[in-house]
Formats: sequence, C-alpha cells, structure tokens
Amino acid sequence: MIRTMEDISQASLVLKLLGDKTRLVMMKILDENDCCVCEFVEIFNMSQPAISQHLRKLRDVGLVKEERRGQWIFYSINKDNPTYDFILPILTQLPSQNHRIEELNKNGKRIMCC
Repeated sequence: MIRTMEDISQASLVLKLLGDKTRLVMMKILDENDCCVCEFVEIFNMSQPAISQHLRKLRDVGLVKEERRGQWIFYSINKDNPTYDFILPILTQLPSQNHRIEELNKNGKRIMCC
C-alpha cells in the first residue's frame, strides 16, 4: 500500500524500471523461473554486459535477488520485497513467458545444475 511520499517515490522508480520492455519481460520470467545471465543473453539476444546492467538496476531496488550455485549466479524475483505486492498485479496481467524457457530447454541452453 502506498501511504507516504517516500512510497510514491519508490513506486515511481519501480514503474520507471518496469517501463523498459526487457526488464518487464525479465520480471515476468523471474516470477516463475530462476535464471542466470547467460540464459537471458540467449533469450534476449543481447550482450552479457547489457543483461547485467538490466539485472543490476532491478537488484539495486530490491526487485530481484541473486544466489550463487556453483559457478553460476541465478537471479530470482524477490517476493519478500514490499514492492512485490505492488507489482504483482502488473505481472499477473502479462502473458506467460514460459515459451522462452522451453526454447532454451529445447536448444540445450538451460542451466539446470551447477
């Protein structure tokens, strides 16, 4: 619930971040799947530094968290962040992105274990 000017500032920042199509799709994917940078590189056909910048912006506001698994760092949506309740209605309105994960699996590019 947005109750203060500080909350409005945070909401504005989050909405600006989600105003980018790549970050919005990333958030939808992360709402259902953990992913590493290399998987996003394949999904979006973008450079690793560009993907890392998008993830850094999402991580800096606490929307995503990272977890090291062996040599890989996996990203997931941070459902403990108070902002998650704010963005959940947005994410639920978006079409599933599971086809992107299925495509990675089909092409043998999904990182399943470390």
